[in-house]
Amino acid sequence: MEPVDTDVTGPENHDGGPRGGEAPSGKVASGNDAAAGQAQVPTLGEMLLAVEELWPESLAENWDEVGLVAGHPSAPVTRVMFAVDPTLEVIEEAVEWGAELLITHHPLLLRGVTSVAATTPKGRAVHRLIESGTALLTVHTNGDSAVGGVSDVLADALGLQDAAPLTVAANGLPEEGIGRVGDLPEAMSLGDFAARVFGILPSVAGGVRVSGDKDGLVRRIAVCGGAGDSLFNEVRASNADVYVTADLRHHPASEAREAAHNGRPYLIDVSHFASEWLWLPAAAAALGNVLADQGHDVEIQVSTTNSDPWDFILTPG
Repeated sequence: MEPVDTDVTGPENHDGGPRGGEAPSGKVASGNDAAAGQAQVPTLGEMLLAVEELWPESLAENWDEVGLVAGHPSAPVTRVMFAVDPTLEVIEEAVEWGAELLITHHPLLLRGVTSVAATTPKGRAVHRLIESGTALLTVHTNGDSAVGGVSDVLADALGLQDAAPLTVAANGLPEEGIGRVGDLPEAMSLGDFAARVFGILPSVAGGVRVSGDKDGLVRRIAVCGGAGDSLFNEVRASNADVYVTADLRHHPASEAREAAHNGRPYLIDVSHFASEWLWLPAAAAALGNVLADQGHDVEIQVSTTNSDPWDFILTPG
């Protein structure tokens, strides 16, 4: 069986093209067995082992809830969809495409619930998943921390060299952990760097917010996909010129500016969804490679749903 290569579709970037470059969104089949037409359809249990190889649950933060949310380990899986959020719209997209497994970055049930009745959005999500036979798997902070994870992909997209974790994982390798810090090949102005950040991200209503001297030169860059305002101490210790993250609240951002040395680190605040969407094509490619090496025949696709919660923004002028 020859691989079937199709484009990864998803939210468009600011240049109007599909996000994330090349990654397998069609059938994944390689190796001797696959080439001989003997590729096997894996069970959900076998899929979980492949996912564990890439994003071990031991890397998840102790407050997090990752792993299988719904699904029977013995069920066959021929189609997998990756998404940032397990919203009802995303679940419907996965069901309509025929995915037996939906892998999302964000958990559906991060905090305890006492009911999954279909009278609530989360309850309706659980019912839709089970009734359609679609399994749900969460890869959250283990996907942040692992090599090739969310912040690694963000660092690579920005062209950072020698990137290392801002905080090393307690149960991982030295190169695993939350956030990344690295260097640009050459210094550039904060304004030009902010434009680079804007250009690599999917188009969302919130855009990119910047705090700092537009003409100030930056080279050492700290990044954290998703909400990263808990890492300011680590960012300052890394001597970063600028910190790129999402969901910067008023008080932590204001206090960071007050504590800045010569105005640094400058701050670039991006969409939570956009910063983590970049990981999806890379994650799909990585899982596809593992499954192909194991002789499995699975189609992998990235969700086209923009689950950023904001629809438009008003700005001065």
